[in-house]
Amino acid sequence: MASIAAPAPSRTDIQARPRAIAAWLLFVAAMVFTMVVVGGITRLTESGLSITRWDVVSGTLPPLNDAAWAAEFEAYRQSSQYRLLNQGMDLAAFKHIFFWEYVHRLLGRLIGLAFALPLAWFWLRRAIPAGYKPRLLALLMLGGLQGTIGWWMVSSGLVDRAAVAHERLAVHLFTALTIMAGCMWTALDLLRREAPVAARPHRWVVPFALLLAVQIIWGAFVAGMRAGHVSDTWPLMFGRLVPPDLVTRAADLIDSPLTVHFLHRTLGIFVALAALHVAAKLWRAGAGPRALALGGAVVAQFGLGVATVLSGVAIPLGVAHQAVGALLVAATAWAAHWAVQARGVHK
Repeated sequence: MASIAAPAPSRTDIQARPRAIAAWLLFVAAMVFTMVVVGGITRLTESGLSITRWDVVSGTLPPLNDAAWAAEFEAYRQSSQYRLLNQGMDLAAFKHIFFWEYVHRLLGRLIGLAFALPLAWFWLRRAIPAGYKPRLLALLMLGGLQGTIGWWMVSSGLVDRAAVAHERLAVHLFTALTIMAGCMWTALDLLRREAPVAARPHRWVVPFALLLAVQIIWGAFVAGMRAGHVSDTWPLMFGRLVPPDLVTRAADLIDSPLTVHFLHRTLGIFVALAALHVAAKLWRAGAGPRALALGGAVVAQFGLGVATVLSGVAIPLGVAHQAVGALLVAATAWAAHWAVQARGVHK
């Protein structure tokens, strides 16, 4: 019997570089993680409103002389945060809060370049595997939208209030974590070498992802409203498991600091139990590293949450809590990708 020759690979298949693109996407995901950590510092140090303009190009450089610093400080002195919270602040103190907001915005610009320029290069070199261009373009557009969301958030705090709107902060944080997870997921698709396996446990993915998403949003509400300062005890609040005067009206589920704090700490218990349950399933299914990553991240995150409350929201603990929260999202994405056996196999 005559043998049938396999079809020759196309020129596009030959030039595709899935592993290089995956490494680039994981690097971008790490940059976004850094951005989330710096964003936590910016929020906890009340630095986010120190730059009162959105100068995409000219704002790349910080003030370089005394006159420029004086102008920047004067602009901040016209803001409501200065009048309501920082009346009498001197230039040295202003430079401190300016630093964190400047670094946060600079990282945003660098992430944009780190995504757009390599994407253009891979595109022109025909190195992007078939089917991935729409997904990469979607991530690029989401990154551009994130910059707009950032300014939309900042602008909410420039008039008649001393902080940004907490619901806009939640959108900003959630979008950042979505971009990070999207980069990771696409990279994992590109790196996949084995064929899909239908027997892996996967029914947990959507329910747990939704539960974690709600917890992240309410965590952002806590940060935006400074609701972590409502109580410095755990597990009781004001001597009770359910605090007195808990507001339960629908509108106050996101607007009452007491209610938001209570919901976040209560949801944290459910997230921890659910994550440990999922980790046990992953362990039994042979996904040991993923199980350890998910279980370890949620235990660390829960412990840091409790420690942050007991400390009266000490800044290092609050930042660590947000950082490990981002790592929990990363661990979830890694485990979920393995569980659902996403297509897109490359050798």
